[in-house]
Amino acid sequence: MARRDDDKSKGRQTRRTTGTKRPGGGRSTSRRAPQASGRGQPRKKSKQKRGLTLGRALRWLIVLGVWCAVGLGGLLAYYAYDLPDVSRMAVLERQPAVTLLAKDGSILAASGQLTGEALRVEELPPHLPQAVLAIEDRRFYEHPGLDLLGLARAMLTNLQAGRLVQGGSTISQQLAKNLFLSPERSLKRKVQELMLAFWLERKFSKDQILTLYLNRVYLGASAYGVDAAARRYFGKSATEVTLYESAMLAGLLKAPSRLSPTSDAGAADARTKVVLNAMVEAGFITQAEAVEAHKNKSRKLSRQSLRARYFTDWVIGEVRNFVGFPDRDLIVQTTLDPRLQGLAERAVESALKGASGDRGVQQAALVSLTPDGAVRAMVGGRDYQESQFNRATQALRQPGSAFKTFVFLAAFEKGWHPDAQILDAPVTIGKWSPENYDERYRGEITLREAYALSLNTATVRLSQAVGVRNVAAQAQKMGITTPLTSDASLALGTSEVTLIELTGAYAALANNGFGAWAYGIVEVRDTNGHVLFRHDEQPTERLIDEQALAKAADVMRATVEWGTGKAARIDRPVAGKTGTSQDFRDAWFIGYTRDLVTGVWFGNDDGKPMKRVSGGSLPATTWAAFMKPASEGAPGGALPGSEIAIAPSAPSARDDQSGDSSVGGFIGRLLQDLRGGSAGAKSSNNSGSNVSRENKTFGKTPDR
Repeated sequence: MARRDDDKSKGRQTRRTTGTKRPGGGRSTSRRAPQASGRGQPRKKSKQKRGLTLGRALRWLIVLGVWCAVGLGGLLAYYAYDLPDVSRMAVLERQPAVTLLAKDGSILAASGQLTGEALRVEELPPHLPQAVLAIEDRRFYEHPGLDLLGLARAMLTNLQAGRLVQGGSTISQQLAKNLFLSPERSLKRKVQELMLAFWLERKFSKDQILTLYLNRVYLGASAYGVDAAARRYFGKSATEVTLYESAMLAGLLKAPSRLSPTSDAGAADARTKVVLNAMVEAGFITQAEAVEAHKNKSRKLSRQSLRARYFTDWVIGEVRNFVGFPDRDLIVQTTLDPRLQGLAERAVESALKGASGDRGVQQAALVSLTPDGAVRAMVGGRDYQESQFNRATQALRQPGSAFKTFVFLAAFEKGWHPDAQILDAPVTIGKWSPENYDERYRGEITLREAYALSLNTATVRLSQAVGVRNVAAQAQKMGITTPLTSDASLALGTSEVTLIELTGAYAALANNGFGAWAYGIVEVRDTNGHVLFRHDEQPTERLIDEQALAKAADVMRATVEWGTGKAARIDRPVAGKTGTSQDFRDAWFIGYTRDLVTGVWFGNDDGKPMKRVSGGSLPATTWAAFMKPASEGAPGGALPGSEIAIAPSAPSARDDQSGDSSVGGFIGRLLQDLRGGSAGAKSSNNSGSNVSRENKTFGKTPDR
């Protein structure tokens, strides 16, 4: 049993150790390697497999890299195919500039894209390029055109803010975009921008790139380059800007239009503080220097950037009307007088400052012309930065009694006389029953009194007598171009007009009866001196005959001497007319001397009534506040027409109502009253009661 078991065990062992059967029928007699060597063989095979796998991965990576390089090369070739012509980088394509000159030849303003003097970096104050680098590209002198660190920092900042607050473009990239590319947001544009940035870095030195950038970048208000911007905002060269002004210019790069100091001074100042802090962080200045710079900041912008903006906007529109859209730089000689413009701005500002609260007045406008229509001053509102709407040229408002001048002129043209009598009593035309401001009626009065005291019912009766169509024709003949109603209410100024056209119409009275239309341009020429437009200085036709002109001067002087316009009296002869629309929504005074014709308007943009502001109050006082200093040095003298003798008697058609022709109107009746007589104080046929003829001429009769 033991042997059998040994044999079985031996057989099993033999089977385990016997090799594979040879092809000839025998078996291999080789035995396995010892146990230790038997365990090392699989490790060797595993290392071989891993090496094979890594080799294959490396080969695939190389292949993939080659294909990526080929693809990237193809993509770059595709984007490079239509790259802009870099040889044109010296050509600055821009819209033509229009430079406006004031009457004295000083630069008033400019429109279009302006470029200043080309300045190298070393010619600028060090804090100007430093301010730009601090806020735009601190590593400018270290990166090759692409700042990966700055890009990563910008991405992190934007992620933390949850919105785009910081860009990652370098100055080289921005210059490439400004010089060659459109502002389109696309992958193609970004790739081309990067390619061109690398080209710029290879072609130019860092200082040259920064110089190009500072001379080409847009800084708002149509100014291209730091020198043009410095001149526009501060009235000085970029070589003279202070630390604060440098920081403000650098701050404009983020949003030139929105952060422009002429658009939003508060936003511009806040952005300037950000730039100053960035300069501190970059090590360009100390914190104390930043605080000092902001403390001593520029308090006022250049007058060139702010003054007469309403006028310059109006003139730019007129330039296009005369010469179209220019294809070259133009120089426009205007009529504006800087001294008078300053006086006008101060007069309006002072009046509004005291009237905004207790009088309910928010806006005002003023236009001053020479007798031939040349605009010497224009104020279109309270504050141009708050509202660019020009209330002198664009606002259509009811002139109220200021329109009565055309009613009386139409009557004078037909032979009526200032001493002719007209009934001041209640009147009804259809369903319309106008009333006098004080709801009192004076019976038979002269035209002089009716005009000077601005009596509505008498004016309506006069309008009916001469014909509403004739009144409208008279206004249109003198320059009113806005549509006019054809009903009886036209006499009281219910049709809307602009201040400039109404003032221009009055200018004919100061121009000896000849036509005078407001104009602001004397000449338009290009930079080579070629004249494209010149104002025609030939005499215009006579619009008002001499007798009618003399009569108009009579009643209009009475308005200022003892009528509703007494507040407009100054140290020389003045003629004018007050006007107040329904419910005190508009208040006007239009008046003239020998040298100037000036119109003033007060009101609110929303049409809200003012608090009893009439034409004889704020407008008249503002008119005088402007005209008194404006007339200094002017020759002055008698008003046109006032030197002509007025026929003492009323026209024959009105002999029964002529009153005291030997003495004339009110003065004659006053003398007769003193003698105990009566010179025409009659009861109204319509009123049913006697009308008191109290002397209200010297009283404070408000204008309506």
